Amino acid sequence: MASDFDAENKYSWYFGPLTREEANEILMAPTLESGIFLIRDSKSIRGDCVLCVREDTKVSHYIINKIQMGPPGSLPRFRIGDQEFSDIPSLLTFYKTHYLDTTSLIKPAPREKIRAKYDFPGKDLEDLPFVRGDILEVISKDEEKWWTCRNKQGQVGQIPVPYVEKYEINNHPTEEHGMVYRTPTTVNDPVVSSTTNMGNRHSALNNIKLPAKACVIQDRIPNAYDKTQLKLLKGEIITVTKMNVNGQWEGVLNDKTGIFPFTHVKFVDDQNGS
Repeated sequence: MASDFDAENKYSWYFGPLTREEANEILMAPTLESGIFLIRDSKSIRGDCVLCVREDTKVSHYIINKIQMGPPGSLPRFRIGDQEFSDIPSLLTFYKTHYLDTTSLIKPAPREKIRAKYDFPGKDLEDLPFVRGDILEVISKDEEKWWTCRNKQGQVGQIPVPYVEKYEINNHPTEEHGMVYRTPTTVNDPVVSSTTNMGNRHSALNNIKLPAKACVIQDRIPNAYDKTQLKLLKGEIITVTKMNVNGQWEGVLNDKTGIFPFTHVKFVDDQNGS
């Protein structure tokens, strides 16, 4: 599945002050797949944000640290894991073609839609005027009574929450939510759905007898907050002990037992009958 989003368009991926639970609820919707993501504000560290990504049957939350370098007034940089970037769009562009854990970034999560119950002419420059019946997208729920929204013309501004209601989409939900994906024509596509690859790989590995040795083919730095995940370095030999159908395999490396994505290893040839 090829990535399809504009990293420079902040209003497509920034969801503001969401809680971890709210992000999970959005990204675990049944219609969404691996690689769908959003960015929210960090609740624990002011100025930092969190990249939330649907990865198979879970949501991963990656802290993005805002680093102030140089003299006062200089532009900050942004760090995620051991990678550092000049801005958030550069970070998102990098992860279009690089895996986080089990997936790259495919597309921002769909926006909640609301409908205007009354006319709102707007009073201040930051307000977003609308008329009854207009459909708006919620950008961020900044305050209880005032949200940041976008209209169909692409204009963004503040709206009064009591003037709107939740909008349920009944017709053509896939089209309305922008969830139409391009399907890669070959498994050699540089960014392929991990679910598709998983099915192909597992069908070819039925003859593997575990435990078995595998070679790491791609470096992997796991989320620092998840102690169950293994750090992998290209060229290392790992003992695979279990191949789970969700693509998260289990194994032993450097005397540590843990979990890792199947996409990062390849079985040693003399064990797979090839």
